[in-house]
Amino acid sequence: MKQYLYILIITCLLAACTGPQVPEQYTQSKISPRIYPDYQEVTVPINVAPLNFELLGPADEVVVRFSAGEEEIVCDGPKARPDIEDWKTLTAKAKGQAISVEVFARDKEQWTRFKPFNIYVSPDSIDPWISYRLISPSYVSYEELTLNQRSLETFDEEVFVDNMLCSTESGGQCVNCHNFQQYNPDRMQFHARQTHGGTLIAYDGELEKIDMNNDSLISAGVYPAWHPTMKLIAYSTNKTLQCFHTSALEKIEVLDAESDLILYDIDRHEVTTIEQQPNELEIFPCWAPDGKTLYFCSAHFEYEADSVDMGEIMMRAQEVKYNIYRKTFDPQTKTFGPRELVFDAAATDSLHPSMSATFPRISPDGRWLLFTLGEWGCFHIWHHDADLWIMDLNSGKWKKEGGKRIEDNGDDYEETVRPLDEINSIDTESYHSWSSNGRWIIFSSRRYDGVFTRPFIAHIDAEGRGSKPFELPMRNPDVHRQFLKSYNVPEFMKGRVSLTPQQVASIMKEEGTPITYKSK
Repeated sequence: MKQYLYILIITCLLAACTGPQVPEQYTQSKISPRIYPDYQEVTVPINVAPLNFELLGPADEVVVRFSAGEEEIVCDGPKARPDIEDWKTLTAKAKGQAISVEVFARDKEQWTRFKPFNIYVSPDSIDPWISYRLISPSYVSYEELTLNQRSLETFDEEVFVDNMLCSTESGGQCVNCHNFQQYNPDRMQFHARQTHGGTLIAYDGELEKIDMNNDSLISAGVYPAWHPTMKLIAYSTNKTLQCFHTSALEKIEVLDAESDLILYDIDRHEVTTIEQQPNELEIFPCWAPDGKTLYFCSAHFEYEADSVDMGEIMMRAQEVKYNIYRKTFDPQTKTFGPRELVFDAAATDSLHPSMSATFPRISPDGRWLLFTLGEWGCFHIWHHDADLWIMDLNSGKWKKEGGKRIEDNGDDYEETVRPLDEINSIDTESYHSWSSNGRWIIFSSRRYDGVFTRPFIAHIDAEGRGSKPFELPMRNPDVHRQFLKSYNVPEFMKGRVSLTPQQVASIMKEEGTPITYKSK
């Protein structure tokens, strides 16, 4: 009896050591496996977390083999979830090459091997952390939101701002527009509106709440852009409204009825005007990496009424088309030059109809301008037609033409600015950011269901070409098909934010430091 138990125990231990086995006999299929997320033929950073996925469709048993050279990982079950340390070993082996992925499925007694696919491993690493806002895709529950951070090298996720910690039955606020100075998690700002409204600025361990409301400004700072090296933040200051479509596919619309650009000096608690032109709606500032140029969007709109009329801009919303401009900046005098047209999206020509360009972001090497293009308006995250476009700012022809569309040679135009068709989907793409090495972008997309934004990552090569995007890897690959919140404004970070939700809530409940306004 004892001998039998010893044999049984040894047999069980051997079975546990061997782990899942790849079937030796199977039928080869010419069909690729249906998996979620779709990680087939994607390019990933060498330091990314495992690309866990599940096989869609019925199967009695599933085995997946990841291999690169003599290294391999074998997983069993409908969800392939490699161990993180094993995955790091495999990606190191596949650096600059590819991981081969084989999916085997058993139906009754018959095994099938689907057509193998590759996961290409770029030698370009990615910033280890990202941050984003999680919010329900409905205006009625905007208070229940958080600012989260997530490790791209593991699946660790933390909340560093919890909006509900400051909400009460009688009042609450909305937290939005987080931004960092040069990917530094210790230099961050975000804005809160309503009950405990104010701008919170964290700088090397100090956290301060600023009250930017002033009779000389339209509003407090809204859309931010932190100067790359100086303690300066450019903002748009906006009068916005929210309305609803009655027949279009879009549900909610956010409109900008009035806006200017301002500059906030952190040390002096002082605001000055950057751009305040009549009949212009200026929005979405963005610094060039050298800090000597400020890009922004501006739409020309003339009210028929004698003053700003919410009802009028709502009825004429599809006339609002934004172009991209820039202004030089002198760091010594903190002054700006005149506006210069960079991309004339609103023009109608033989190449493209009149459009609206928003959310400019410049690559860290200063060469590429990435932006969202849609038919009209400023809030493209609600527009199903919104796509990512890229412009080569080093193009001599574009500089010569002064930002105007090129009609005499379509090829030259396409080489200068083009849609990122290799990245775009049939639905919304927006809220994009560059990695610190300029080789990756992260953006929010509604490509799966048209309702929830999910973060996707894509590689950008030296010539501005993108790879097939891959969805943010999750510990449970099925989570995003059940998760009822959207990811807004994903931003790369070089480390994790050290603030806790309790620290942030405590400062938010305080009175903010008032600013002084210095006229232009």
